[in-house]
Amino acid sequence: MQDGSGRSTGTRISTGNPGLDDILGGGLDPYRLYLYEGRPGAGKTTLALEFLLEGASRGERVLYITLSESQRELELVAERHGWDLSGVDVVEMVPSEAMLEQEQEITLLHPAEAELGQTTRLVLERVEQVNPVRVVIDSLSELRLLAQNSLRYRRQVLALKQFFANRNCTVVLLDDMTSNEGDLQLHSISHGVVLLEQLVIDYGAERRRLRVMKMRGIAFRGGYHDMKIVRGGTEVYPRLVASEHHTEFTGDYTPSGNAALDQMLGGGLERGTNALLIGAAGVGKSSLSLTYIMAAAARGERVALFAFDEGRGTVVARSRALGMDLEAAMASGRVLFQQIDPAEMSPGEFASIVRRRVEEDGVRLVVIDSLNGYLNAMPDGRFLILQMHELLTYLAQQGVVTLLVLAQHGLVGPTEAPLDISYLSDAVVMLRYFEHAGMVRRAMSVVKKRSGYHEQTIREFQLGPRGLVVGPPLTEFSGVLAGVPIYTGSDEPLLPGEYHAGA
Repeated sequence: MQDGSGRSTGTRISTGNPGLDDILGGGLDPYRLYLYEGRPGAGKTTLALEFLLEGASRGERVLYITLSESQRELELVAERHGWDLSGVDVVEMVPSEAMLEQEQEITLLHPAEAELGQTTRLVLERVEQVNPVRVVIDSLSELRLLAQNSLRYRRQVLALKQFFANRNCTVVLLDDMTSNEGDLQLHSISHGVVLLEQLVIDYGAERRRLRVMKMRGIAFRGGYHDMKIVRGGTEVYPRLVASEHHTEFTGDYTPSGNAALDQMLGGGLERGTNALLIGAAGVGKSSLSLTYIMAAAARGERVALFAFDEGRGTVVARSRALGMDLEAAMASGRVLFQQIDPAEMSPGEFASIVRRRVEEDGVRLVVIDSLNGYLNAMPDGRFLILQMHELLTYLAQQGVVTLLVLAQHGLVGPTEAPLDISYLSDAVVMLRYFEHAGMVRRAMSVVKKRSGYHEQTIREFQLGPRGLVVGPPLTEFSGVLAGVPIYTGSDEPLLPGEYHAGA
């Protein structure tokens, strides 16, 4: 495909942001006019500078026309990001007072009309001087104020669009949305529209997100995509769509390192499946996941442990109490530990980190401890199930085994989960406290396994220096899962060689 000048327009050009390029399926169509809109602080200037710096890195002439910010302010933004603007021509428009002094002979026109014409003329003259390939105009709110009415404003923007189209120039317009709500003048004129938003939640850092509202002739990934401004630019996290990711793998069993537990699971967990470990606080869910982690590390596999609730020191101390050297596994690079602060991280960023661990680091086991912390990362809890469904489906299609830890409300007796995610789980392992002979004990049962056979029994287990010890089925009990069992057996210890670790 060619434009009027005979130059090919079939090749996409990068926006300068890998995440946005991914959302657009490769970037922007060249020689078109695009709109980045969002309220002040949403990240428009940063994203626009990335667009120009990408062009400068390719040896293109690029131009930043600022109608609202000074050149010194732009240089400060670039300095804070570690950018060099020497390859970017920055044009700061002359203040309106000076323009009016130069146009004192104009007496029949309203001052705003003269100012609008002078501003537009200065823009066009500078473009002709520089002859850029990429242009950013920041921001259109100044032109809107000078135009005073929507008709004059639309005509000015259309004139700019035609001018740039004849010069084979790709233009990004910035708009801070100071116009009345529902003003779609720019949307109809622009070839593509990208909306940036900044959200304030009740607690924690503000959240930013991006949405491609329109892109003519381009199949883009719709919906909202989380983003974050960091030193070095804007990190955009494309919304995870599991159907786009498929990898061939063998669905063999992954041992847990505990023969009795594998027996309860009908041989173990298969590749590409997930298991939900559910129970009251302190019952042993995280310790059970450590058993899987150390077994995978011993096989030479890489494991990613995402801790929402506990710090590295606490997790390492627990592993020592169980006779496991998790610290050595971390030092060897087999176990990749990452502590997540739910107040500072968006769900999109978390999904992006998980993807990097799987695709770049070759992780074969993912542990999320816990879903309660992940729930706190959601600005709106009703989307948790949808986000988790995409993440679990993606991990399944990569042949990754996933362990999900979920704490229930309550300790003994009736308990309640903060959310129902069991229907998304391929296997559900329930851990419960129960009382016997004046002692608090722990019981385990596999209540669901979608991929095949599993034991229907309930077994007692203990945690101590020997790690996880699973006993025989509790055939002489009833009501264990309810927390108030009835015992009809003998007075012999339930577990051979029983010890009391208090773990």
